[in-house]
Amino acid sequence: MSRGQLDTEVQFIKGVGPKNAMLLKRLGIETAGDVLWHLPRRYEDRRDIPQIMFLRPGHSSTVKGRLVDVRSKTLGRGRVVVQGVVEDKTGVVNMTFFNQGYAAKHLQKAIGQDIVAYGQVREGYRSQLELHNCEWEAIEGGETDDFARIVPVYPLTEGLTQRVVRRAAKAVVLACAQDVIDPLPNDLRRVEGLPSLEWSLRQMHLPDTMDDQTKARGRLAFEEFLYLQIGLQLRRNEVKQEPGIAFSTTNWRKSDVAAESLSNLFTSSPSSDIWTDVRTMLPFVLTNAQKRVVAEIWTDMETPIPMNRLVQGDVGSGKTAVAACAILAAVRSQHQAAMMAPTEILAEQHYINLHRMFEPLGVNVTLLIGKLNSTQRKKAYAKAANGEAHIVVGTHALIQEGVEFLRLGLAVIDEQHRFGVRQRLALRTKGKVMPDVLVMTATPIPRTLTMAVYGDLDVSVIDELPPGRRPIKTHVKRTSDRKQVYETVRTLLEEGRQAYFVCPLIFDNEKMQAQAAEDLYYRLSNEEFKDQSVGLLHGQMKPQEKEDVMQAFLNNTVSVLVATTVIEVGVDVPNATIMVIEDADRFGLAQLHQLRGRVGRGQAQSYCVLIADPKSSEAQQRLQILAQSHDGFVIAEEDLKLRGPGDLIGTQQHGLPDLRVADLVRDLTLAEQARKSAQTLLEKDPGLSLPDHALIKKAVLAQRKEEALVSVS
Repeated sequence: MSRGQLDTEVQFIKGVGPKNAMLLKRLGIETAGDVLWHLPRRYEDRRDIPQIMFLRPGHSSTVKGRLVDVRSKTLGRGRVVVQGVVEDKTGVVNMTFFNQGYAAKHLQKAIGQDIVAYGQVREGYRSQLELHNCEWEAIEGGETDDFARIVPVYPLTEGLTQRVVRRAAKAVVLACAQDVIDPLPNDLRRVEGLPSLEWSLRQMHLPDTMDDQTKARGRLAFEEFLYLQIGLQLRRNEVKQEPGIAFSTTNWRKSDVAAESLSNLFTSSPSSDIWTDVRTMLPFVLTNAQKRVVAEIWTDMETPIPMNRLVQGDVGSGKTAVAACAILAAVRSQHQAAMMAPTEILAEQHYINLHRMFEPLGVNVTLLIGKLNSTQRKKAYAKAANGEAHIVVGTHALIQEGVEFLRLGLAVIDEQHRFGVRQRLALRTKGKVMPDVLVMTATPIPRTLTMAVYGDLDVSVIDELPPGRRPIKTHVKRTSDRKQVYETVRTLLEEGRQAYFVCPLIFDNEKMQAQAAEDLYYRLSNEEFKDQSVGLLHGQMKPQEKEDVMQAFLNNTVSVLVATTVIEVGVDVPNATIMVIEDADRFGLAQLHQLRGRVGRGQAQSYCVLIADPKSSEAQQRLQILAQSHDGFVIAEEDLKLRGPGDLIGTQQHGLPDLRVADLVRDLTLAEQARKSAQTLLEKDPGLSLPDHALIKKAVLAQRKEEALVSVS
């Protein structure tokens, strides 16, 4: 391969060829440039080469010696063991390969040659030392520099070997790394203390030291965070440039409104303070945290810049009351509000609650969900279009074609992580003028993720529970304790309470060896609780069946509900005071916390029982964290460390691009550094129009295009 040809087809790189090129294509590698960006997932330090007598079982080691013999043995059922005997002046070690018959042919060719090998040392038959399934190669000219070094370990696909990828990567680095154009200008790199892109790519593939590799990785991670943060800042700036609505949250004043239905709304005096209406609307006093968040929202709403705010609140913290205060400000200023929820039953609950709150103020609340009949749907459409409906509550039905609002001023999205980017945008575009947007989540999100995923939003946190809420008592039990757990459930049922049972699976699965909801439902309804009404709820049921079961549980005609995580985001059932989670070690911490939040919605003491036989100390630790903590943000931080951001938030739902190098858990400092750098850069060059920023702009635009594609999928 000649120098400087990043677009060279991969098959023409030394050591690749057409066959390996087809395998590399499975990994998205088609050119030399693609090889350069196919980065190692870890490294093996093979620089230390001890004599064979100093090898110790349980450690990975590099060995240098002469291959003196090769042996093959068939164990039956087609199983083969191949051993290559390596010796130096201090001892002998066997290279052992299981079910790799082809290894014998390669080893036979190298008998009598000096070789170097790397693998984990184990103690074999009669205490003979072995290197299991090791990597090895013959030494040419007595040199081991190409093997006994810090060796990159690359992601592979079936049939592709590390040797092929390493040789291709080395060839490309030596020929092309100097021709990669660095998108980060010199002054930015100097201020942030970053090495060049060329040096960083060399150190990622051919590291001189692990410190150099760490420094190189940091530079690449910073660059990814920088693009992400610039994209979020640009999105925030674009929203703020749209003409918005300046709502009044001080004294109500009548506007010139086309529809009579949007005026004369309130039974109180038109000049009354908004807090008078809040006190009329809410049957309780807001907590200090709720008041603080409401003040932050109202401050946003008073400006003509469209609000784009996220409200985070733990389960039971009172987000609906906060949303109602935002809706009140919109309606008082002669605008409509829409609230979108992910399920019909949750939308119905919001409708009931908002109708109860706003009815004393003369405000009309209308429901728009899929199960409405044709006449009901047409009536709801008409109310939204002519302004008779001041508040419209619904599901995805709100963003269907044909739904129009006379004067939409506020869009509220509940459990926003259940909606894609495109769906949230679709609700916003229902306004003739850009409406204010308030998104809410009961899934506590660690600060790292909030900064990275919601950098285009202002964030408010409700960090206080309403008075009178009792902490849910959480207990970890073994499967052998089930009888005792069921007795506790029966005691509560006899007191008139209701119970949840949650399972990780719908149907029995031999591979998973976990409790299935179908099986548990059959057993509980026919054995332990055959005298009770037992319901079943899971994701493969028809929507109407799910709605009917949940409504029956809400009405207390079903006293025991066996379900999967479909109830993670659900309605309030204050009478449900115990939740039993089967195979709890199979759930993430944040998910367990969300599930636990389905109980404890009333004044009675509630309980959560985690049944599991965890097979690792880490799994046991996770369950104990949940048992000891009720702080969703503490739990979310721990969950982030254990599971990573992709599982915790769902990258597709957020349009968050995959990060090739950066890690939202370990690179918090880098993420902060990149955020500040992005702010400084955009203050100097808001449109990224300077020549030095052309490649940054190109990368950010490409990333945003990728986000758009993800959000549509």
